[in-house]
Amino acid sequence: MTAPKPILVVEARFYDKIADDLFEGASRVLRDRGVERIAVPGVFEIPAAVKFAWDSGRYDGVVSLGCVIRGQTDHYEHICREVSRALMDLSVQQGMPHGFGILTCENGEQAYERADVNKRDIGGRAALACLAMIEIRNRAAARA
Repeated sequence: MTAPKPILVVEARFYDKIADDLFEGASRVLRDRGVERIAVPGVFEIPAAVKFAWDSGRYDGVVSLGCVIRGQTDHYEHICREVSRALMDLSVQQGMPHGFGILTCENGEQAYERADVNKRDIGGRAALACLAMIEIRNRAAARA
């Protein structure tokens, strides 16, 4: 049996403290697995970075981390919808195990609570989802 490939974490750094908290949660879950971390400027850039990395064949799965906070324009709706759709399409079309850890919040208070490893720990939950999808993919491949 071959050794597992690392998990890629792609994180948007627009809100640095939130990104760090999300990564802390993900890295706690993945600490025994092997993690590579790629930073992108904002959430909008996550799908392209995921695609570039996934095409390399170097990873068993991907965890996407970031945060979008509602503002005074409809920018929030566009970013949330398009990024979510692009990541879902990559997951399904590429057979890519993925953990979705992108926060979509009304305000900073909600975002900090969801990112905090001692509260909602969305980064850790996204990492667990990725690991679960890797296991499902591997079981399906073993039956084929």
